[in-house]
Amino acid sequence: MKKLLQESGFDDLDRAILEELQANCQISNADLARKIHLSQPAIHNRIKRLEKKGVIQRYAAILDRDVVGYEWMCFIHITMSSHSPEHMEAFEAAAREMPEVLECHRLSGEYDALMKVVIRHREELDQFIKNRLNAIAGVARIHTSLVLNEIKATTELPLK
Repeated sequence: MKKLLQESGFDDLDRAILEELQANCQISNADLARKIHLSQPAIHNRIKRLEKKGVIQRYAAILDRDVVGYEWMCFIHITMSSHSPEHMEAFEAAAREMPEVLECHRLSGEYDALMKVVIRHREELDQFIKNRLNAIAGVARIHTSLVLNEIKATTELPLK
């Protein structure tokens, strides 16, 4: 990763800035400047360059799903009956519009897609599957796995 960043015109100071921002995107430029040993204007310019180049896509607040009422998280594997462009586009468009879907990925292998979904309770999961997923044209099979224990969850990419 370090080599990739360097090949793209970024250096160890940029990597250090990215690591700090991943850990705490609310860190002030003054605190970041102290940690990285650069001036505040230099930090500001580097962050703006990282944003402009698309290395930093956005900043986000990570919420505690239990505190906001989403007691359950599940992974849902989807098998499509057809891989026609119409069915795949309909599925992708529907998935993008479902607020309970945190992530959705098209896959190779046994399943065609994988969704990471949060729900409040069992009845909500039942309704989500029956009324939302089954309503999508081309969905043939749905396999749901409930998360019993979240062992590791991070948004930080390893940059070393």
